[in-house]
Order: sequence, then structure tokens, then C-alpha cells
Amino acid sequence: MKAVVLKGYGAVENLEVTDVPEPKVGPREVKVRVGAASINPVDYKARRGDLRAWMPLDLPAILGRDAAGEVVEVGSEVDAFAVGDRVMGLVWQAYAEFVVAPAESFAKMLPEMEMDEAGALPLVGLTGAQLIEDTMDVQEGNVVLVTGAVGSVGRVAVFAAKQRGAKVIAGVRSSQKQMAEALDAESIIALDDPNELSHLPPLDAIADTVNGQVIESVLGKLKPKGTLGTVLGEPRSAKERGILVRTMLGHPDSRRLAELGESVARGHLELRIQERFPLSEVRLAHELAEQSNVGKILLLV
Repeated sequence: MKAVVLKGYGAVENLEVTDVPEPKVGPREVKVRVGAASINPVDYKARRGDLRAWMPLDLPAILGRDAAGEVVEVGSEVDAFAVGDRVMGLVWQAYAEFVVAPAESFAKMLPEMEMDEAGALPLVGLTGAQLIEDTMDVQEGNVVLVTGAVGSVGRVAVFAAKQRGAKVIAGVRSSQKQMAEALDAESIIALDDPNELSHLPPLDAIADTVNGQVIESVLGKLKPKGTLGTVLGEPRSAKERGILVRTMLGHPDSRRLAELGESVARGHLELRIQERFPLSEVRLAHELAEQSNVGKILLLV
């Protein structure tokens, strides 16, 4: 099969489309013919070697966490899926014509869901939802700031917090305020505008998808018993302020992924897809993904 292989850490030139053996299916696994995959920050950070200290790659390696496609084979102990099912999943090694993963990594797609929508959803969808629901346990009436609210993880975090009845403030850059209006948050705040920051109310929780100077500028608004949930590691000043920080990584959850997929199919949750590339143009796709933090970049296999 064709796959994108990373030959060594570094620039996009180290990504190469080549022939590799098809993966074999274990008893509790599912094999999927990939129709769409997507590029996430974890992919280009892993490619560059940024993550090698805690997530080293066994090079040469195939990247990719999101996959959507059609089931072509199921393991002997799998009864939740059948050949021909359209599925999406949070997997490993998705930049390929075929991917194999545990059955619990996948969820079925509704007939009206487009393949590219499904390929964009698993990692950002589960990360955003789990940040709100599991890591922070946001409750009805909580005042929650979501930083990076128009990014893919941020969009899902806003959606999940609103589902729980929270009062959501969408934190964005000044240039993104018009785009953020579609999120239907209670309010929108430009995190790069000191005047707007001064009017930020006391917060029960911050769901952070940005980190850096942005999160440092809003920590002082967190209530004494408030919670900071983040997908990017603990901010430097959080410990000295005595702030409760909960970090997380998205993990497979077929039930929640199916629910998020239904929300996308029904038009209740929208992920912005910026560009689509064939697998052969993965280098261009990676370059664009590194420059963009708002829309999803897809690989159509």
C-alpha cells in the first residue's frame, strides 16, 4: 500500500510517499481503507522532533491520528463493525491507504456525514470534549473562558461547555472576533486587547488551547477555587499562583466520537476545513498546517 513515511526528524522533505506492507488485523482490531486523514499539530511537532523526549518515534514512521474510511476487514472478536461500514477513528499511522486499530478506536459515520468532515473530527473532537467533560468537569452555570475558541479544539470545547449549560466566553484574537460570532458563545473577548481583558469577569474555569502569553494574561481572572484545564502543559506562573491545573491528552472514546459525529452531520457543530490535499502533496499540506491554527488541513487518500 501507499503511505507517507517520515524518514527522519526535521523538515517536510523527510516525508516521502512510498510502498509499505499492509497492516494485519488482530482479533480485536478493525482494518479500514482510509478516505480522509487530517494534519494535527502533534503530527508536525512529532515530525520536527519537538516531542521526541516524551513521544519518541521508531523511525522510519507513519504519522497521522485521524482516519475516516470504509471497513475492509474485522478481527475474529469484533462484532460492533462489519465490512462496508463507514467509520472514523482516533488511530495511529493514518497517513496511509489502510489503517488498523482497536475496534474501540472507531465510531460509525451517519450516512449524511461527508468523508472529509469525518477525517477532520476524531482528535480535535475528542480532545475538546474531554477537556471540558472529563478533565475539568464543567457544570451548569459555570463561567468558562475558552482560549483559541475558533481553532478546531477550541470550537469543540465551546460546543461541549454549552451542552453542559455553562456560560461560555470565547477568547480569540481581535482579527477573529467576526469569525467567532458563529460559535454562539455568551460573549466574545479579544485576548490581545488589554482594554477588553480588563472587563473579563471572574472565571470558574479556563479551557486553554493556546498557552503562552495569552494564558498568562488571564490567569488572574480565575476564581480562588477555579480550574485551568489545558492541552498544552502547565503555564509557568500557575504553580506560584496556587492554581489547580489539569492537563490532558485526547484518547479514543467510540461513544462520544459517534455523538460528536452526529452533531457535525446535523449542523450543530462545525469544524472549519481550510484546505484539502492528495496524499502525494503531504509536504505542502504540512507546510500549510504549520502556518495555520484555525482551519483543518486534510489529506484525501
